[in-house]
Amino acid sequence: MKIGIIGCGYVFDHYMATWNRYPGLVIAGIADIDALRRDRAAAFYELKAYASNDALLADPEIGVVINLTSIRSHYEVTRTALNAGKHVYSEKPLVTDMDQARELFDLAESKGLRLSSAPSNALGDTTQTMWKAVRDGAVGDVRTVYAEFDDNVIYLMHPEDWRSRTGAPWPYLHEYEAGCTFEHVGYHLTWLCAIFGPVESVTAFSKQTLPDKTNMPLDPPNTPDFSVACLNFKSGVVGRVTCSIGVPYDHRMRIFGNKGMISADTYRDYRCPVYLERFSQLSLNARKAMSVRRNSFLQWLFGVRGRKLPLLCLPPPGSANCGVQPKIKWWKLGEVFRTLKLRELGQQDKVLGIAELADAIATGRPSFPSHAFTLHLTELTLAIQRAGIANAAYRLETTFEPSEPRPETLASRINYANFGEPNWLQQRIDAFLISMHKH
Repeated sequence: MKIGIIGCGYVFDHYMATWNRYPGLVIAGIADIDALRRDRAAAFYELKAYASNDALLADPEIGVVINLTSIRSHYEVTRTALNAGKHVYSEKPLVTDMDQARELFDLAESKGLRLSSAPSNALGDTTQTMWKAVRDGAVGDVRTVYAEFDDNVIYLMHPEDWRSRTGAPWPYLHEYEAGCTFEHVGYHLTWLCAIFGPVESVTAFSKQTLPDKTNMPLDPPNTPDFSVACLNFKSGVVGRVTCSIGVPYDHRMRIFGNKGMISADTYRDYRCPVYLERFSQLSLNARKAMSVRRNSFLQWLFGVRGRKLPLLCLPPPGSANCGVQPKIKWWKLGEVFRTLKLRELGQQDKVLGIAELADAIATGRPSFPSHAFTLHLTELTLAIQRAGIANAAYRLETTFEPSEPRPETLASRINYANFGEPNWLQQRIDAFLISMHKH
């Protein structure tokens, strides 16, 4: 089975950045309505360029189509690919209308096809490690979850000048028109719903807070660029998700139980460290001190934030090799620079979801996310995006069967023995702090 890609814009290069980690995924060729963009991408990656979308869809060797077109084109391109008998993996969001989403899933199921959608971060090592710790009861009963997606003060960072590796411009005006909730909230909703199941109801607020973020005309002109949602999961967990593009960078993921906290700095890096803090009198009291909040050494000394969990290293679906990385050509300064940049900023392995879909098709097993899961996330995303300032609770009409972690995650073992009670020194410090507090 070979793969065809429709859409060669900015996000296409992000997919290609990790494609060489998956030698079993063969790209038959690419297509784009912009012939110049298509030909430039094809030449750069040495790929076949199809004359049109129809020409790509007519290739009988192509079994899976990757839809990387603009959001407004997602529905039509996906529908056409399904009607051509192709499995489809779409960049997020799947569509911006629930009737269209239901129609696409009904069409896929009537033809015996798979329809999957980004993001894929729930399959990554960071999320799987957090999921494993939750299932193992490392922080007791989970009560509350916080997820931040403050994606920096974008409008002050000259987004009009951003270019991908092959020179594709970042479509910042389309991003503003779609809104950061449509564009971003799925990254957090995916791992939240994977770990904690379907949402029963959501109370959200959304508003445009940056009417002056560009001088260019927008259609529509008032799409929300800030949203916050409180999620009432059927499992009893309460979550809070925030999205914005007017607040400095913050992508934290935090899970709070009645015995501790699991945290990671970002969804973006699929190998981001995961921290486990078992709450103690010491850590809970020490974090109230300004010096502790400002000093990483004191945080370590008093157990604030906890310690790094051993990160799971899971092979990509369909592979037996864990953590396959491309070899770096150290004599090429451009590659060295990109490697250092990715080390600091992290790298989404966007191809991981495609590998999951392809392996599930090849082996006949259910794939993640399921059709019901993606439909639920679509409804939830739309509810948050369109909440406005009324703050009314919205009860979800869709649901899905709770998901399971990857089999390799379930089979793994993590030793939590080093995350217990404070040591002798920490106990003495704790006693001192308590005595000072009484005085």
